[in-house]
Amino acid sequence: MQSEWKIEELVAQITDEILLRLGNGNAAVPCALEHDACFVQCPESMKSILSDGGVRLGLSGAESEAGKQMARYIDHTLLKPEATRDEILKLCEEGALYGFASVCINPVWVREAACALRGTGVAVCTVIGFPLGANTSDVKAFEARRAVFDGARELDMVLNIGALKSRDYELAGRDIAAVTAVAREAGAVSKLIIETALLTDDEKVRACQLAKEAAADFVKTSTGFSKGGATVADIALMRRVVGAQMGVKASGGVKDYKAAQEMISAGATRIGASVGVKIIQEAKGRPSDSTSVAY
Repeated sequence: MQSEWKIEELVAQITDEILLRLGNGNAAVPCALEHDACFVQCPESMKSILSDGGVRLGLSGAESEAGKQMARYIDHTLLKPEATRDEILKLCEEGALYGFASVCINPVWVREAACALRGTGVAVCTVIGFPLGANTSDVKAFEARRAVFDGARELDMVLNIGALKSRDYELAGRDIAAVTAVAREAGAVSKLIIETALLTDDEKVRACQLAKEAAADFVKTSTGFSKGGATVADIALMRRVVGAQMGVKASGGVKDYKAAQEMISAGATRIGASVGVKIIQEAKGRPSDSTSVAY
């Protein structure tokens, strides 16, 4: 099992080196050479997952199929401003262990998370213009470009909500396009957070239309920092507007497996939650004592 892990690690390192030689900005920066701020213990950062016996990353054969399937929907999220380096590392360990779609973190932690998750198959997701969406478009574009440079593979940007509510659809659309253009260039996934709690149904529809026009990959309900989060009704509405071609992410207040199932049934293809481990445990029929708050 240890040799199996070493082979996976070697493949990841070779892939990164090839991409760097090709000039592909998506490759991880070699930690020891160019990233002084990376975890000092980078080679050891996932050691706890291996648990002496070299446990494979991802869900083992003993885990239920329901847990495996649910994990693929989840962006395992920690966006609290007081999150520490140790908490981010734990999030990455959980992301790799359970096989989540991504870990979603603030931009300051992207490079360290990319280092910790290299070779695991779990994407690093970060937020742009978060949580208000009130930055200028050029600032959002720069933030997106820097996030990709640091290793982010998914970008969740916040809509210019004020522009939308002012019916300045040209400005709102340009703002979205500034980030989606960066994502396309880098081969990254782009998600537009429309903050449904602040919008009328007509505005939700228009925001989704603008996301389609700007070639975003997903529309997303909420930041988790406003007055409300995802609802089944909003997911169904967003799905009707964007059709089958785009993803829909339910985020904000998805606190358990039952709520996640309801969102998926309504049309969600991704779930953003800080209680990802609890959701998987419930999917496998195990009780959970988690008291985390979903974001």
